[in-house]
Amino acid sequence: MALSPLCRQFASILRAQPMVINGVCTASSVRNNIRPRILGKRSRSFLTIPQAFSFESIGRDGRALCLGETVILTSEINRFISRLRRHGILVTALHNHWLFTNPNLWYIHFEKNARPLDFARDTRDALDLLTTRVVRPLVVKK
Repeated sequence: MALSPLCRQFASILRAQPMVINGVCTASSVRNNIRPRILGKRSRSFLTIPQAFSFESIGRDGRALCLGETVILTSEINRFISRLRRHGILVTALHNHWLFTNPNLWYIHFEKNARPLDFARDTRDALDLLTTRVVRPLVVKK
């Protein structure tokens, strides 16, 4: 299935790469401003620092099932959730994927029944809150 102009615009707003997976417009990217280590090893894997967004099932009113997920740092969680909620976006999960990470990584899932471009703009607004520098955990020397 070819990429629609709507799918391309959705991904562009989110600064992500558009693709169609199972007939669903999906946009993905990675957070290059996080440089995590897992088990002491540096990781740049999409599995470690993902951002993924999609929309499907557009109704006659132009609204679709819009979904999102991003990796997030502990210090970013509250502000990010507050911004999503301000836009009426539901947060449906907050969890870890990997143990022994530095910094501590979380993954947040969110959703809304909305016009895809509205969802993309509202999500972009929240994503803009994510820090551009990595905050390392404080180490207290004894």
